[in-house]
Amino acid sequence: MDPSFLPAWRLAERTRAGELGCRELTEHMIARIERLDPKLNAVVVRDFERARARAHALDHADRAAAGPLFGVPMTVKESFDLRGHPTTWGHPARAAHRAAEDALAVRRLEAAGAVVLGKTNVPVSLADWQSYNPVYGTTNNPWSPSHTTGGSSGGGAAAVAAGFAALECGSDIGGSIRVPAHFCGLFGHKTSWGLASPRGHSLADTAAFTDISVIGPLARSARDLEPALDAILGLDPAETGLGFTLPPVRTTRLSDLRVAVWSHEPGQATEAETTGLLEDLARHLESEGAEVSRVARPDFDVAEAWRLYLTLLDAAMAGRLSETALAARRARKAALSEADQSADAIMLRATDLGHREWLAANERRLQLRRVWSAFFRHWDVLLCPAFGCPALPHRQDGETWERRITLDGHLLPYNDLLFWPGLTGVCHLPASIAPLGMSRQGLPIGVQIVGPYGGDRTTIAVAHLLETSWRGFAPPPGWE
Repeated sequence: MDPSFLPAWRLAERTRAGELGCRELTEHMIARIERLDPKLNAVVVRDFERARARAHALDHADRAAAGPLFGVPMTVKESFDLRGHPTTWGHPARAAHRAAEDALAVRRLEAAGAVVLGKTNVPVSLADWQSYNPVYGTTNNPWSPSHTTGGSSGGGAAAVAAGFAALECGSDIGGSIRVPAHFCGLFGHKTSWGLASPRGHSLADTAAFTDISVIGPLARSARDLEPALDAILGLDPAETGLGFTLPPVRTTRLSDLRVAVWSHEPGQATEAETTGLLEDLARHLESEGAEVSRVARPDFDVAEAWRLYLTLLDAAMAGRLSETALAARRARKAALSEADQSADAIMLRATDLGHREWLAANERRLQLRRVWSAFFRHWDVLLCPAFGCPALPHRQDGETWERRITLDGHLLPYNDLLFWPGLTGVCHLPASIAPLGMSRQGLPIGVQIVGPYGGDRTTIAVAHLLETSWRGFAPPPGWE
């Protein structure tokens, strides 16, 4: 049986049983990458000799003590440190850098049995839905080479979708796990903020969590998300022995599921095709006995929540900016029109946000999180779009704030598409992505499954219910 597109859980099952050698499986994936990755440019940092040595050691290890990811070949986003290799975030000035140790997530995944093959492509500063940079070039979508894989975990999404690896460890602050999973027909999980230490996922070796930003997995099966989550879960043991016990899954049956469906929002661009598929899913859930509402919403002003996300996002990302970049933002801020209410304008107005202003914004965020919590007392999950459209064509023209995009005949600023990722991200909520359907162009479309803070196991469980009753991963044509 060709293991290229088997889910991670099935691969681990076979390696533990001795049906498939870890070294044999690793060599199979390496051969696929060497033969096929020139078409995609997904795995841009290759650590094949270390992977071979690790797989060989696993073949001679005690299988009775094997971890849940035993022998599973995987990749990690370029933004994670991998010992002896550069961590550039797409910046040429970092090309000579070499990491002294593995990121904590890499060590934890290996402790669970995974075999890390290398690192995958990203946009510069992890700040685009296009995965290209001057160090490693452009990554193509295996569903259509003229389209992007999304960003910023775009190289990893391409690698998993094309059968180069069974798992990817990515990160997400503005949809960077969710959008690539949606663009490439995968499952993905954005963890509740603060649950998994990002140590080794920073250019400056910072100790603090970046606000809103999280790490999490992408996979070809929802069943793979939970063992990957369990592997990375926890704070930095160098700082504390404190652990987490996440709430149990709320339901394991569709007929018991209570789901709110938010298929579109007036004033926020969402292609009718995406909305239609989400409403098809709502009807399917009703036919399975689930309680479904198309009008239930958390009781807050959506426009306010949107502005709050953009303000806190800009504040969070300011720590990555040089003084030169900040000076350029201040000049653009001074030239803003008061009438400009685009996402870019709202973020610019947050440049140099004062500490008291940030404290007020954070207080309002936590108030909104309580509103979400009240909403989730009745509803198990919220289903909404992962993004306003399927995979975008490659765009490398200027800065993201200079781009415009047409959705259903309407021209809008490129970064206004942050709405669906940001609506839930601002309050640190978990969200899983599952395949929803295909566009008329033959591109994947995903659904975002949102739960209460700490409800990660429930959103993953619902993704698995949808995988078995609605739609699962299908390999892109030509990559089988």
